[in-house]
Amino acid sequence: MKVFVNPGHDPNVDSGAVNIDYDVREADVTKQAGVLLERGLKRAGHEVMLLQSDDLDAVVAAANDWPADIFVSLHCNASPGRNARGTETLYYSEQGRLLGEAVQKKILSKVPTIDRGCKERQGLYVLRRTVMTAILVELAFIDNNDDLELLENDMPAFTGAIAAGIDEYFRQAEI
Repeated sequence: MKVFVNPGHDPNVDSGAVNIDYDVREADVTKQAGVLLERGLKRAGHEVMLLQSDDLDAVVAAANDWPADIFVSLHCNASPGRNARGTETLYYSEQGRLLGEAVQKKILSKVPTIDRGCKERQGLYVLRRTVMTAILVELAFIDNNDDLELLENDMPAFTGAIAAGIDEYFRQAEI
């Protein structure tokens, strides 16, 4: 199967959210996650295309033109009070919900994170405009130091869980 991986934010244009205590940028975290996810998916036999860009039209066009079977965008959350924690997976379509639930379940089984759920989001451009099943994974809150520790110490577990969720989704879809 063909999986398009989109690490959120371009480190040279808009680095996304930042942990101000440790000067850790979302774009750098998602790039690391994307590379690890790409490696794991390729080991499992999937074709993978990875693109990190703030040009969302280019990201969507690349995914649609390839064409991918699924689209996975990786992000880190942030909150004004810096107290929020946890992982959530966002989707737009019914198939996105099924993929999102499989990924969220696997993350929760492998990473000691807080379950913020699998949620429908109508307004996210990359989810609405891609023609394949698509999800956006908010790995953790980068501005919360406890969640940042998870991102730094458990990234292989996060990405392994996402890959396992993708495999589970593909297995269920073939039944």
